[in-house]
Amino acid sequence: MIIKSIKLKNFRNYEDLSLSFDEGTNILFGNNAQGKTNILEAVYMSGTTKSHKSSKDREMIRFGEQEAHIRTVVAKEGREYQIDMHLKQNRSKGIAINRIPIKKASELFGLLNIVFFSPEDLNIIKNGPAERRRFLDAELCQLDKLYLSDLTNYNKILNQRNKLLKDMVYRPDLSDTLPVWDMQLVETGKKIIRRRRQFVEELNEIVHDIHYKISGKKEELLIKYEPSIEDTAFEEELSRVKVRDLKLCQTSVGPHRDDLLFSIQGVDIRKFGSQGQQRTSALSLKLSEIELVKRSIHDTPVLLLDDVLSELDSSRQNYLLNNIYDTQTMITCTGLDEFVKNRFQINRVFEVISGEVFDAHGCGEEECSKSCPQPAQRVGEILPYSIRN
Repeated sequence: MIIKSIKLKNFRNYEDLSLSFDEGTNILFGNNAQGKTNILEAVYMSGTTKSHKSSKDREMIRFGEQEAHIRTVVAKEGREYQIDMHLKQNRSKGIAINRIPIKKASELFGLLNIVFFSPEDLNIIKNGPAERRRFLDAELCQLDKLYLSDLTNYNKILNQRNKLLKDMVYRPDLSDTLPVWDMQLVETGKKIIRRRRQFVEELNEIVHDIHYKISGKKEELLIKYEPSIEDTAFEEELSRVKVRDLKLCQTSVGPHRDDLLFSIQGVDIRKFGSQGQQRTSALSLKLSEIELVKRSIHDTPVLLLDDVLSELDSSRQNYLLNNIYDTQTMITCTGLDEFVKNRFQINRVFEVISGEVFDAHGCGEEECSKSCPQPAQRVGEILPYSIRN
């Protein structure tokens, strides 16, 4: 699958933008705070309905405007799909596929599979468990609509149970309704636990070999799923901690407290690993995510790299870029020197300046400038690229 084009209207700092992408490597370069990441954010939303920044819809609407629009054209299995997203200040977003409105955002999942890699992801191992759960959920929701439904229901039930625990402080008579929510929480939670365990097992089959190669055949990485409670003991444990839950007014066990353990040669690298080991493991995780999607859908996802190359040393840069040759990739960066120096294949280059995007193209002259995206050419005159529809 590939993204053929995207149009933005009043999205972030873009008033009106239209871009066409190459099916290979697309570079968006420019200084910081110009709008490069905003384009990747719009692409990510087109596949997941949400921002990778966890922003509210109204925060993504251009200042002074009431609405924003995203239109993305995707080519998949010989067909084209048009995804339209309508963001509003005070109402839920509207989504349409091929101009037909969908009733639930979940209907969009799986149409466009995206792997997003940002500098923050390099800290996924040493940061808190919430980020590792977010990783699990983000990928599973794209690959498995049943999991998405179960997770959505679980979160609703969890919120209702927590609200009831708070209300019972002043209304003890409500205690009779607690077993109803407990039963639903256990039933849905068991499904999530089992699916997450299966996912981690599938991931381990891939990540081991990738990390072994990146580390120069020196390290063996293992990811272990650490559920808050085993599915077979969920009901019993929930009953056992009932008094504590009432005291804290929140649910203390369940999939919402799961975690992942990353170990190399049996050593927990969350606690004892070097920064290099943690970052290499994070890179292995993302590359494994790409391969897992390929195996699951028998197609390639779209890869978004948000200024992540500047955070990797040259060997990790080389491994990453040399292993995404068959994947449509969009990369944001502040310059092109690394691509030129290492002679990586670049199919299209855009320069982003203050909410405007320019198409940088080779001029064909023999003299090569320092920032040339292709060794035999230099970036010539920069022309406006479809700024207006």
